Amino acid sequence: MKKIRTMLTLQQQLNDATNGEGWEKGLTKNNKTIDWRRCIYLEAAELIESYPWKHWKNIDASPDYENIKIEAVDIWHFVMSEALRLYKTESLGSIADLAEAITAQKGYTQIKGRKADTQRSYYEEIVVVEDFVKSLFCGNSVEVLVSKFFGVATQAGLDIESLYALYIGKNILNQFRQDHGYKEGSYIKLWEGREDNVVMQEILDAQSDISPVALYAALEAVYPA
Repeated sequence: MKKIRTMLTLQQQLNDATNGEGWEKGLTKNNKTIDWRRCIYLEAAELIESYPWKHWKNIDASPDYENIKIEAVDIWHFVMSEALRLYKTESLGSIADLAEAITAQKGYTQIKGRKADTQRSYYEEIVVVEDFVKSLFCGNSVEVLVSKFFGVATQAGLDIESLYALYIGKNILNQFRQDHGYKEGSYIKLWEGREDNVVMQEILDAQSDISPVALYAALEAVYPA
């Protein structure tokens, strides 16, 4: 449960910094409407595009599972945001309560305990993604939405450890970019010939259980500026 709680806390902090406190009411600090469910189904469409589902194009291609994992992590950002919104606006409890509710789901047991079911065809995997998308519009609880997301993540080859590592990596790298001039255009993205996300991934590969604070410090130590 600790990793789920850590990710929820980081997502809350990221949303507060990006959208302004009170974003749970549905508006950013610039009065832009927020729709996390729309974010989810559009990212899910991008995930499906990583499968060679088109009967008229690249018919012998294989699914791009590395990109599917990245798309799943992007979806996870938005799933957590929707969960945080609901828990705040409906007074269902704290982040700790939400983390406990998530870890009580059957889907969490699945992603915690095993990798993908390799017996599925990629057409069947697409159906799992589409079933997850359907849950956005059927009045299901946030727990059901999260549980169905875990089904998508598991078949992509993610378990709770790899989901955590990829989420932490992307979250902290985004924060690091903002702190080092990304908006102003002064941020250096190529670090001695390698993109920053490649460097970040190398750090994660070397220390899979690295904490968010330690990852930020590791990036700071090798940043060329």
